[in-house]
Amino acid sequence: MRPFRIALVVPFALAASACTWVHMAPGASAVKVVSAAPTGCEKRGEVEVSVKHNLAFIERNALKVRDELETLARNEAPGLQANTIHPLGEPSGGSQRFAAWRCGR
Repeated sequence: MRPFRIALVVPFALAASACTWVHMAPGASAVKVVSAAPTGCEKRGEVEVSVKHNLAFIERNALKVRDELETLARNEAPGLQANTIHPLGEPSGGSQRFAAWRCGR
């Protein structure tokens, strides 16, 4: 009976690992993502965001995890009155820190 359970669980876990569960909040689509600290902008703070990076013992797609982390950081930016974010490092264990900036447009 055990192999049968594994046969049911593994396909589900693989399918779920490709899903995106994070959706863009209102106002977040206007937040720009840059690769380095912008010049001539006011720093509004930092945010740390996290998502599940694995399901059971199966690692989720790293690109999906990175995209979800970026979306979460963009969702947080309007609350800091920021319109630009940039990562402060690479994702690690499903978490990542971002700096939030208010730049004139």
